[in-house]
Amino acid sequence: MAASENSTEAESQYLHVLSAFLAMESVDSVIALARGCSGGSVTDSLQRFLWELCVKAAANGNASYAKKLLKKLITEVELEKGEVLDEVYEEYALYMSAASKEDALVKENIRITKFISFLFPEVGLYNKHPSSRKLVVPLQCSLNMLEGDTGCSIWPSSLFLSEFVLSYPELFTDKSCFEVGSGVGLVGICLAHVKAKKVILTDGDLLTLSNMKLNLERNHLNYEDELLKQHGEDESTVKCIHLPWETATDSEVSEYRPDIVLGADVIYDPSCFPHLLRVLVALLRRPTKTDNGSLEIENRATTPQGSSPAVAYIASVIRNADTFNAFLTLVDQMNLSITDLTKELKPPYELLPYMHSYDRSSVRLFSISSR
Repeated sequence: MAASENSTEAESQYLHVLSAFLAMESVDSVIALARGCSGGSVTDSLQRFLWELCVKAAANGNASYAKKLLKKLITEVELEKGEVLDEVYEEYALYMSAASKEDALVKENIRITKFISFLFPEVGLYNKHPSSRKLVVPLQCSLNMLEGDTGCSIWPSSLFLSEFVLSYPELFTDKSCFEVGSGVGLVGICLAHVKAKKVILTDGDLLTLSNMKLNLERNHLNYEDELLKQHGEDESTVKCIHLPWETATDSEVSEYRPDIVLGADVIYDPSCFPHLLRVLVALLRRPTKTDNGSLEIENRATTPQGSSPAVAYIASVIRNADTFNAFLTLVDQMNLSITDLTKELKPPYELLPYMHSYDRSSVRLFSISSR
């Protein structure tokens, strides 16, 4: 029994190493995780694992990253006065010979592919469905989030909101879900995974929207393209919409009538707050017919017939207290209520245990609804 448990733990540790490599975590983190598999030393078997199952089998064209890992691996072995495997040296030499071409591409701010692996615990719901214990999401994203390509980066709040969706699938299954500022599309892919009835992804930047559609394709999801009028052929279709908040009209937005609105890291620019909140107000209300047959907006929080009111779940890192307080003031002025659900609905398990770059504790989860 003990041997079986040790074997399972070892497999889990190796899975964390591979997941960290695929997600392009820092090479220091990958090596640190790898040391945990072998009692702290960089053994021959560990070198072979990193060479064969990470670099050689799963580099996926990210040569610059693979080269950095091999260099770090060689340095660590030499510091321990160990012997570097010939295969590791040879692989590093191959990457070095192609370094100039790769470095030139990096300087052009190319997109790279990261694989985000959500690792589910073997308890509760996940223990009943072994095939669902791992969800691997390939995402094309920007190599440098600081050079005007923020919409194509993977942000902590997006990871948190994705964990939230996957941890509480009952909140989203068979619901119509609408995301503002969808970025790379990670949250939408997770919504489709938990069988949301409808998934509507939006972004105000056309290049970001184009990259998002590519990510949906890579995750085998059909999408309905608003601009090209291309429609998917089955129920797994995700709708992609170009939605700049500042130009969106109330009538345009309110027609979607979602059950749930989601947003990750959308509380950052005070100049956008009035536009964002106007969009949220329109999404959280629904049109109803008056006695004369005309349409007017009704507060969805008072929707009759026992249906649940619409709610928005917003995940955000509070980087500036004044900025957040300005958002709270506008929320109140727009007749919306906001509740901090971080402690109440914190995902019960860490689905990204290998991702040292992701500080889950820095993210807060809010619900916003009409009064």
